[in-house]
Amino acid sequence: MSIDEKTVRKVAKLARLALPEERVAPMAKELNGIMAWIEQLNEVDVEGVEPMTSAVEGLALPMREDVVTDGADPERVLKNAPKAEDGFFVVPKVVE
Repeated sequence: MSIDEKTVRKVAKLARLALPEERVAPMAKELNGIMAWIEQLNEVDVEGVEPMTSAVEGLALPMREDVVTDGADPERVLKNAPKAEDGFFVVPKVVE
């Protein structure tokens, strides 16, 4: 697949990128290089290769117990709020 300058301009417009005219030709060359590399990857024989589920197989992350804290004292929690009313945080309305 070959990417021409017209395609680069169209993609830049769709992506809302301000691409100066002097960068269009070099960008087309770069994108063609990327596409050639992708086509080269498609030639790799992956028959019998199991897909990876993680790049760090076998590494277990430390877990902590999920414990609720500070919920027993709502007044103390609400002291940090810029504005509170009737035991709740008051936030600006974002939907009309």
